[in-house]
Amino acid sequence: MSDRFDVIVAGAGPAGAQCARDIAARGYDVVVLETESEEEFPRQSNKSTAGTFPSMMASFGIPDDVVMQFTDDVVLESPNKHYVQTQPGAVLEFADFKRFLVKDSRENGAEYWFDSRVSRPIMDGDEIAGVRYNGDEEVYADIIIDATGPAAPLAKALGVCNLKRENQAIGIEYEMEGVEIDHPQYADLHDAMMLRLDHELAPGGYSWIFHTGGDTAKVGICYIQNNRHQEYAKAGMTVDDYLEYWLENDPRFKNATKLEGKQHRGSAHIQMPTSLSTDRFMAIGDTVPTIDPLWGEGIHKGMLSGRAAAITVDKCLTSTKPDTSADAMATYDQLWHEQVAPRMRARLTMTELLYLAPNERYDQLMDDLNRIGNGSLSNINSGNKLALRKLIHARDIPLLLGYARERLTKSPRWN
Repeated sequence: MSDRFDVIVAGAGPAGAQCARDIAARGYDVVVLETESEEEFPRQSNKSTAGTFPSMMASFGIPDDVVMQFTDDVVLESPNKHYVQTQPGAVLEFADFKRFLVKDSRENGAEYWFDSRVSRPIMDGDEIAGVRYNGDEEVYADIIIDATGPAAPLAKALGVCNLKRENQAIGIEYEMEGVEIDHPQYADLHDAMMLRLDHELAPGGYSWIFHTGGDTAKVGICYIQNNRHQEYAKAGMTVDDYLEYWLENDPRFKNATKLEGKQHRGSAHIQMPTSLSTDRFMAIGDTVPTIDPLWGEGIHKGMLSGRAAAITVDKCLTSTKPDTSADAMATYDQLWHEQVAPRMRARLTMTELLYLAPNERYDQLMDDLNRIGNGSLSNINSGNKLALRKLIHARDIPLLLGYARERLTKSPRWN
């Protein structure tokens, strides 16, 4: 055992770096193994649209200098209508944000080993004791945390995650200039984050424009590779094709150009996790399905999962007789369901129902949101049942019955 730490974190994304940041601040020896080289980090993993809200910035002490643009509104679009809600937010420069987390956690005492590709766990009987990386290199710890995203080499080997392809969301985004932010046919998107529900552009998903200042914006689409996508998709079209189709047909992009080297693509899974931890081990961030299922927000959720794991580390290692058994590590599971992704199953149901609806129903949804008034989107997003009931119409009954039949005739999709 040439190298031993209190904690190993595999992956230096927002979840892994924040976890290491908290663990190091608590005085534990923690090392983060990251596949990318430090000189290029995060060239390969610069994948996020990076829209977030003040609650995340304040909770995790994120400085303003990693923000591309502070926003005032969230806009929802359907094929023919829109809804605007005042809700302050921030569009981050994701690479700067990730580098900040690494720098700050190092200042707290965390070690980072770049160019270190984790491959599999080192087992001591039935328990993980360390990890192998870069072929036959080894490092050991009392607790190991997998924050590698969907690759999940440790979580998969331990049977902790069961990511399913049919629940995989894939997305692509360009940073662009020359975008007509206030086109007369659409809502004014100055200082706004816009999400568009339109199966013509993103079958079984959504597209977006996030204003980043002046005439620049992050523009992308994302859809879930499920039955709904197959129903609405055009034969032979890829996610890249759909984005190009939107750019060619939306007048807001008539004079827009893509910024060189500013293309981002990524994936995440939208499903209930099977498990989250076991003896001496936790899975955080996109290693388990932590992304918000309804709107795809992942940064805040991932960082919350990292913090929940750090709290669990402190609980398990702080006593005179450290306890890293599965029962002790289950503290993380409890925190995850209470604080990271509360009401996850209900929100997953809302997600399936949302993408089941046809385009005409999206237009009605905009009318309903405008009728209910400001704050309705936040109430719905939090799972407020009264707000949800105000959106249900008699003509939705066939849609709901069809969804129920689909759920009954298939094996559970989120398990």
